[in-house]
Amino acid sequence: MLRTFSDLKLVVRQLRKTPGFTTMAVLMLAFGIGATTAIFSIVDGVLLRPLPFPQADRLVTLGDQVSGTDWGQHDQGPVTAPEVVVYPRDTRSFENLGACGFDGFELSGMGQPAQVVASRMTASMFAALEVPPLLGRVFTQQEDQQKQLVAVLSYATWKSRFNGNRGILGTKVLLDRKPYTIIGVMPRGFEFPLIPGRQNRSELWVPMSLSPQELSPEADASWYLNMVGRLKPGVSIAQAQDDANRVAQQIMSNFPPDERNFHIRPVVYPLQRITVLEARPMLQMLFWAVAVVLLIACANLAGLLLVRAIQRQRETAVRLAIGAPALTLLRQMILESLVISVTGGVLGIGLAAMAIALGKDFLPETMPLESAIGLDWRVVGFALLLAVLTGFFCGLAPGFAALRTNVNAAMKEGGRSGSAGGSHARLRSGLVVLEIAIALVLLTASGLLMRSFRAMSEVDLGFRPDHVATAAWGLPQKQYSTQAQVDSFNRRVLQQLQQTPGVEAVGLTSTLPATGDGIESFVVEGYVDPRGPDQSAASPSQVIGDYFKAMGIPLVRGRYFTDDDNANSQLGVIVNREFAEHYWPHQDPIGKRMRVGTVKANTPWMTVVGEVADAKLTTPDADAAEQFYQPVAQLEKDSGAQAQPTDINGNSMYVVLRSTLPPEQMEATIRAVVRSADPQLALTQVQTMDQVVAQSEAPRRFNTIVISSFALAAVLLAVLGIYSIIAFSVASRVQEMAIRMALGSQRGDIVRLVVISGLKLAAIGCALGLAGAAAASHILRSFLFHVSPFDPIVMLLTALAVFALALVASALPARRAASVDPLQALRGE
Repeated sequence: MLRTFSDLKLVVRQLRKTPGFTTMAVLMLAFGIGATTAIFSIVDGVLLRPLPFPQADRLVTLGDQVSGTDWGQHDQGPVTAPEVVVYPRDTRSFENLGACGFDGFELSGMGQPAQVVASRMTASMFAALEVPPLLGRVFTQQEDQQKQLVAVLSYATWKSRFNGNRGILGTKVLLDRKPYTIIGVMPRGFEFPLIPGRQNRSELWVPMSLSPQELSPEADASWYLNMVGRLKPGVSIAQAQDDANRVAQQIMSNFPPDERNFHIRPVVYPLQRITVLEARPMLQMLFWAVAVVLLIACANLAGLLLVRAIQRQRETAVRLAIGAPALTLLRQMILESLVISVTGGVLGIGLAAMAIALGKDFLPETMPLESAIGLDWRVVGFALLLAVLTGFFCGLAPGFAALRTNVNAAMKEGGRSGSAGGSHARLRSGLVVLEIAIALVLLTASGLLMRSFRAMSEVDLGFRPDHVATAAWGLPQKQYSTQAQVDSFNRRVLQQLQQTPGVEAVGLTSTLPATGDGIESFVVEGYVDPRGPDQSAASPSQVIGDYFKAMGIPLVRGRYFTDDDNANSQLGVIVNREFAEHYWPHQDPIGKRMRVGTVKANTPWMTVVGEVADAKLTTPDADAAEQFYQPVAQLEKDSGAQAQPTDINGNSMYVVLRSTLPPEQMEATIRAVVRSADPQLALTQVQTMDQVVAQSEAPRRFNTIVISSFALAAVLLAVLGIYSIIAFSVASRVQEMAIRMALGSQRGDIVRLVVISGLKLAAIGCALGLAGAAAASHILRSFLFHVSPFDPIVMLLTALAVFALALVASALPARRAASVDPLQALRGE
């Protein structure tokens, strides 16, 4: 122990004598370890750490794969309201099985009204999650069945909207202008459903309280809820799957006649898997990318330490000659590397903490479990372990190189500054070639992602987002209990907005492009689906006013809706190009007929009056989806016998406004007009369509920016490696350069000699890097859009860029070599 402490003091004293070397090495590792730690904190919080529930490995999702849709294939799969009753009652594999669904409420009765995101949940959902409330209690099954107006607050809502008042229990608040009693507050960190996106976090939970309409036979074909359950001890997912299959057969046997063609297959997935499904590939790629940066930093450190060992070759030879044990020299070399790496690691932890604090707001909306991302003991332990391993392995190469010092040769060359041994030079060159190759792989990936993002940004969205402002509202049922009240509100808002100076067009829609889509079954007259009856489904949108003009969706043929498309006129529908090409290929769809529902459903025919362009419903890189549009004024008649007296249409809408003025200015206009129509109504998602589109592009933009940043860092580190090895080579060959110049070599010849040695390393590294990029293409393929992973332009440009930087890195020491004064150099000899 005393010997190690003595060696540590010696190492620290030696490092303090070379502040330039020490600072460069520490900062280089601090960046590499800091970046790796920051990315690992995301990977740990999202992928590695168990979900924040007791025995989370027993939590599973239960959903339906529905024929004719992709539900349940890339997500947990939705369920219907009747299934929320049947599955928990008839399955035997679950300790508790609950359901939930998103909802929005107008929160009032305390300050300014606000629209809040809430979740309707069955009482058994809280029982399945097994998380006790911080204050009060959660609602019971009896309160759920009796439709009691009670609510449980999230910790964040309790703190922000109620100032953390511990006497909140029993207080009444207005949700959609109905009095709800607050009965509990959940603890910090509790989040459910685990849906990615800051805007999707539930601020409170209310009982599911399924209505008679939701439990009616017609609801058997309405999938919009999700289920999560806790398996009984000892029950496997396969057993739960078989159990759910048995119940699903019973459910299908009870379908009404007009829904008998629907086929469902229940799917049971681990909740952890479903939660991180979309984020996993992105995070894995980011972690490998940052690991590449760290590897290059380690190679640079090993190269610097090797150069340092060569410079101290005579000192090492003297110590070996007077009997110093080889193990002592090796220990000191490794200890020196450890001091550098641990210092860099500690500094890197500080940099990672800053990056996490500043960068969480820039994470894409698709990132789940954001609250679990942070710098805790697991992440700090990882960083310190990484620093120790880095220091140990980086110290081995120079340590063993020092032990191979030829004592006689080193003593004879003690007064000379000739070149180091060939094995040392080959090792240094190999490290630099490795750095260049790895950096080129990362730079190629960055170039492909940048081209992919550019290709996505050039996609025809099917609408014009410029100069468009939008906002959403949900009309409280208590205040707007009739269709006439809803129609009056919508009409008043549209009329006032249309009269505003600068407004070109304004309309309302139930579905906003680039924000997601729903799905509805329909029947096309004369079309026989090869998949069987009742397999046709598309994304519906209900619109009011000049929606298509406001959104800038081009008309292909036919006409847009007008005020004459009302309940007293012929039922009309507008389809998009994808829909028309599928069901009426190479035909004019105008005048064709379709109806909503199933083959046996008693719904009237709607006539196609227009065909419009394909508006992107989700992300710009998604395939075009089949869509149809209906005027809200005709929805009740469109539903035919399926319409219920309690149905209210157009009560939850987006307003879309196109103006000649900047859309940011029109946001205040929308707020003022809505406030004049209903002073208590709260608006949500008040933004421009450019912002909406940017949010849909956020995941791909995040990948591109982060990978490009890492690629730039990797290339700079590789260039630094080239510079350091060429500079050291020049410094160790001063006498050789002087002799060449004394024998007649021109300064240009010296520059050419040095530059060529650097470019040789760059050429070998680029060749290996391009081969590595080709080998890694399968990893990138799923992240690219309209770009080949073997894009020759990207590969050529990245190789040329690295080659050019290598040329610059070699030119600087080359100029220094050419400026050597032969007389002074040889006199020094």
